[in-house]
Amino acid sequence: MAPDLVGCLLVRKTPQGVLSGMVVETEAYAEGDPASHSFRGKTDRNRPMFREGGRAYVYVIYGIHHCFNVTTGAAGDGQAVLIRALQPISGIGLMMEHRGTDRVELLCKGPGRLCSAMGIDKSFNGMSLLDGNLRIMVPRERKDTGISVSSRTGITKGVELKWRYFLEGSPWVSTSRRVSDSR
Repeated sequence: MAPDLVGCLLVRKTPQGVLSGMVVETEAYAEGDPASHSFRGKTDRNRPMFREGGRAYVYVIYGIHHCFNVTTGAAGDGQAVLIRALQPISGIGLMMEHRGTDRVELLCKGPGRLCSAMGIDKSFNGMSLLDGNLRIMVPRERKDTGISVSSRTGITKGVELKWRYFLEGSPWVSTSRRVSDSR
C-alpha cells in the first residue's frame, strides 16, 4: 500500500476550515520488520496497527513530535504506512498558524511537521480514515506520478529494505536521499 498512497490526498476538516495535502512520501512497516512497532507483537502503544486497514495510527517520537500512519493490513496483521510528507493544497494559512511559520516549503516536509501543520495528534489514534474529519482520499484522476523507492530514513534496523516511496522531483519530499530506483 505504501506506493499506492503516494498521490492520494490527506484531508482534515476543522472548525476553522479544510486542510489538505497530496501525499508525496511514505514508508512501509510490517509485523516481521525489525524497524516496525509491531515487530514484538501487540502492545497498548501499537494496538491500532493490528486493526483493519484504513485507520489512523498516531504516536509520539522524541517526546514531542507526532507521526501519522495509515493501517494497511487485515485485522490482526501489524501493518502501517508512515506518511512522511505532503504537498500542501488547501488551508495553507491555517497550516502556517499551526506551525508558526510562513515558510510554505517547510509546512509538511517530514512527519512531525506534517502532523503539526495538519493539527494531527494522539486524539486521532485508531480513528477510521474512511469517514469523519480526517480522511485519506484517492483522487478521481491519478497521473503516472514517477514514484521512486529507496531505503527508509531514521531507522537502525531493517535498513536494507527498500520500503520508502516518494514522488520523484517533488520539492516537498522530506529528505535529501531522493533517488534509488524508479518504479
